[in-house]
Amino acid sequence: MSETTFVLPPTVPESDYRLRIFTPGGELPFAGHPTLGSARAWLDGGGMPRHADRVVQECAAGLVTVRRGEDTLSFAAPPRVRDGALDDDYLNRIVAAFGITRDRVVAHQWVDNGPGWAVVQLATAEEVLALEPDLALIPTSMVGAIGAHPEGSEYDFEMRTFAPGAGVPEDPACGSMNAAVGQWLTATGAAPSAYRVSQGTRLGRAASIEIAADADGTVWVSGAAVICVRGTITL
Repeated sequence: MSETTFVLPPTVPESDYRLRIFTPGGELPFAGHPTLGSARAWLDGGGMPRHADRVVQECAAGLVTVRRGEDTLSFAAPPRVRDGALDDDYLNRIVAAFGITRDRVVAHQWVDNGPGWAVVQLATAEEVLALEPDLALIPTSMVGAIGAHPEGSEYDFEMRTFAPGAGVPEDPACGSMNAAVGQWLTATGAAPSAYRVSQGTRLGRAASIEIAADADGTVWVSGAAVICVRGTITL
């Protein structure tokens, strides 16, 4: 599994619980889908949040608010710890690993909210889906690619995220990357204040992710979280 989480008692009064998030390669300070999935599991297991309309998660990246909708959960994107354009050397290594030429990159950015994400934007979703990356060329990277679907499509963008630095070749759905990319695209006007992302298509694990930016700039990442397995352990 790309991530496994452990739910612990909170250490600050503002939070409902504390979360630690692990990938096969180590611990992450924050990750989006484990945040939503853990909130769903905590609520399903009888967790009682301090506020009826939201859950507050404590993690290494700080406090993260999870808003409760009728069928979905949404987390408020945490602040980025690094942004700005990628340096030429790193961009060239990503381009080489992706097997494309530099002129195919429409834009690029650090979108790091803890895991170390960088992203390149390609012109189309088709180009993103066609990537056959050689991750051996970027073994410690955490990098994504995003491209636009044609106007009128069900989704606005296609996203793929590759995390060899965390022991995950390709993540079927990545909330932290989508959160930071959403902050970047909505702030620059490269995307509308609300849009939909498709991810996991190449893995046969299609994910539907919704991004919405409030008037104050807060970006919310939404999706359906479903309980698939229940069990108990006797110690």
